Amino acid sequence: MIKIKNLTKIYEINKNHTVRAVEDINLEFGSGELIVLKGASGSGKSTILSLIAGLSKPTSGEVIVDNRRISKLPDDFLALFRRETIGFIFQKYNLIANLTVLENIILPLIPNNPDEKELEAKVDGLLEKLRIKDKKHLQVRHLSGGEQQRVAIARAYINEPTIIIADEPTANLDEKLSWEFIEFLREFKSANKTTIIATHDPLFFELDCVDRVIEIQKGRVV
Repeated sequence: MIKIKNLTKIYEINKNHTVRAVEDINLEFGSGELIVLKGASGSGKSTILSLIAGLSKPTSGEVIVDNRRISKLPDDFLALFRRETIGFIFQKYNLIANLTVLENIILPLIPNNPDEKELEAKVDGLLEKLRIKDKKHLQVRHLSGGEQQRVAIARAYINEPTIIIADEPTANLDEKLSWEFIEFLREFKSANKTTIIATHDPLFFELDCVDRVIEIQKGRVV
């Protein structure tokens, strides 16, 4: 499903200072696998997620998703790839505070010009499943952290992606809400979604639903 070959990402801070965020990574993720990338802040986990999702491009090496070399795609094709293939749950949710729950969720589908009635029925189904249907027309700035995360999950799931990526998904949650998120992970797996989580939260390291835990240190696989 996903192949990472000799992947390196170097950020240039200024003329005299560069940071090697990821260095010579080689990994493969199978279809339907639930993978945890384990490591401290700054270890390179988030950079790997960004490269897999096509949000940034590698300095060298390749990311191949379903036989497509996405690291070589032009920006327009990358945007289409993300919209069709990737559901991304950001650490800080990246919701638009002054838009409603409904408006935030449907944003990824607007370029597809979807049928409004079909789309709203789809959103209603997701919101009911996530237990926030009563918040549908509220601006997200009025929601709690756990409710905002559920909106972020719905937005990631609305385009029926084959790959779901989550960056430190429990960083802003208490233990109860963290376990609720883990239940969503089980649902992703049962739906055969390839799911990649970057976290340093020990709750994830012994879960029976996780196929592999991969440790990242200083931009390399341990």
